[in-house]
Amino acid sequence: MIIRGADPGHAAVQALLREHLASMEHTAPPESRHALDLSGLKGPDISFWSIWDGTNIAGIAALKRLSDSHAEIKSMRTATSYLRRGVATRMLRHLIREASATGCSSLSLETGSMAFLEPARCLYRSFGFVECPPFADYKPDPNSTFMTLAIDGPAPGNPFRPVPFRDAP
Repeated sequence: MIIRGADPGHAAVQALLREHLASMEHTAPPESRHALDLSGLKGPDISFWSIWDGTNIAGIAALKRLSDSHAEIKSMRTATSYLRRGVATRMLRHLIREASATGCSSLSLETGSMAFLEPARCLYRSFGFVECPPFADYKPDPNSTFMTLAIDGPAPGNPFRPVPFRDAP
């Protein structure tokens, strides 16, 4: 699988993004859905990647720059046919490396608090993310879990060491 900078206009990327946004429609009220749509992914403060298995898209994710030292993970999604195959782990490792390489010392995210998202929260915890209060423009929301990671060093008990990502052109 290859991770590369993504064009939000690519048909496969758009299809996965539509799947991502549609999956949230029945899980939370509109004010609790914070994934970026196509126009949001084209913002000047957004870096966007896709992960491919040959010609098949396996996942997408974005980083939103909040400040010189803080970024947020946005719109991370694994294609249904690639669930439980390590796509999210590879993408999360890539996002942490990218944030580290661009000078960020903290990386945060918002995800749903629903039981079906517990595997995602477990993945984030395995990389050292911890729950935190709302950040940036977020407000307290019972449908949201906010998490953050200090990436200027490893979390206690986590062997992951952020290093600049060198595999992409």
